[in-house]
Amino acid sequence: MPTATNGSVSLYYDREGDGAPVVFVPEAGLGGWSWGWQHAAVAGPYEAVVWDLRGTGRSDAPPGPYDLETLAGDLEAVLAECEIRNAHLVGCGLGGAVALAAARTSSRVETLSLIGTAAEGSEFDLEPLFASPDDPDALRESLAAGLSDEFIAEQPDVVDGIVDWRADGDADREGWDAQVAALEGFDASDWLVEVTQPTRVFHGTDDGLVPGETGQDLARGLPRGEFVALEGAGHLAMIERSRTVNDRLLGFLEEQADDDR
Repeated sequence: MPTATNGSVSLYYDREGDGAPVVFVPEAGLGGWSWGWQHAAVAGPYEAVVWDLRGTGRSDAPPGPYDLETLAGDLEAVLAECEIRNAHLVGCGLGGAVALAAARTSSRVETLSLIGTAAEGSEFDLEPLFASPDDPDALRESLAAGLSDEFIAEQPDVVDGIVDWRADGDADREGWDAQVAALEGFDASDWLVEVTQPTRVFHGTDDGLVPGETGQDLARGLPRGEFVALEGAGHLAMIERSRTVNDRLLGFLEEQADDDR
């Protein structure tokens, strides 16, 4: 099992494909399954790297609370272990905040793609998304906080699969609380100007956990930010609008490759 180490904490990761590395940073409590739709699109022309935050899945779960600097340090450890010098980071929610913090301090970050992310921790209301991995009914019910009613009604087989994946790989209550604590006091509004990497901010228009206007504000505050609204999508827009997100993500990556030539 491939792992990176930050201090005494072991961090599980998976990598597949060739080419420029695309590194996915998950939402609080969610396992690597949450990037399955993007992994399938990216691995091949790019190298896809998916990892579990401390407190989730196959990574260690030391006692919390965690802070954003520690989680960004974990990301740096994964990049170093994989010998990645230039990473395209893709983050959702808390993972987007971790990616922002890493972009400010690390020389390894080339671009950012942020989904359902705000510049201030007070704008995140992630509690409704949590459910114990041991309670399938609660896992299913909590998906209503992250996915639109339309998607849940029209994709029952996908929802069944997500419930199974969450039971196998999501964080328990202690791990989730420790991760979410990293958003307390998070306020990037004063230092967004320091994040000069090209950034695309995706946001579902029906996101009930992080308001859409905060995504617009985030994009406006970034020197090279661009906002992409995903009509009718909830917080986990990379799942229910996977084709659109994948097309826009791959197009964004191709644009950066063209600019580097």
